[in-house]
Amino acid sequence: MQYYTDFPANVKVENGHLLITAKYENYGGSEYTSGRIKTEGKFSFQYGRVDIRTKLPGGEGIWPANWMLGDNFSTIGWPACGEIDIMEYRGASPTIIHGAIHTPSSYGGTVNTGTTIVPTAETEFHIYSIVWDETTIRFMVDDEEYYVYEPSEYNADTWPFDAPFFILLNVAVGGSFGGPVNNSIFPQSMEVDYVRVYQHVE
Repeated sequence: MQYYTDFPANVKVENGHLLITAKYENYGGSEYTSGRIKTEGKFSFQYGRVDIRTKLPGGEGIWPANWMLGDNFSTIGWPACGEIDIMEYRGASPTIIHGAIHTPSSYGGTVNTGTTIVPTAETEFHIYSIVWDETTIRFMVDDEEYYVYEPSEYNADTWPFDAPFFILLNVAVGGSFGGPVNNSIFPQSMEVDYVRVYQHVE
């Protein structure tokens, strides 16, 4: 339900942290503004570990996410390009962290998903991670593994993950996952300390 802008009120760096802020304001035909940034065309990689240290926004209707899409998104589209949701959060269900995989074999309301409980997700920074190699994608919070994607067979429908991916960070409002919105909660910010990518060097 949000309109993504490039306004400093929605996306800015302050005191060394990235702030992505959703606001209750009319703009571009939407009732809400927010921000989304991505590394598409600037940085992508294949295999490795991603750590994103983040403090999450909350409240009914808030939907922050740290996620990845295949570099070929613009040519073959979604879900063929694959999607890795490193962290998704539904403000209406506080403390529950979601990790998910979307592929042609299961997307939208995917079955390839796991959750874990983080009681202080909105008040403290935590490190949301994946470790991605040729056969598995492992999901962790603060180094505690809670879900592993490892399909029973590997093909274009189940494993579009043998290609470079780029990173996206955003705060959505409402939608199928965010749900009904409580307008009294705004503004709400996702605060990002860092995004780090580690890869093995021969």
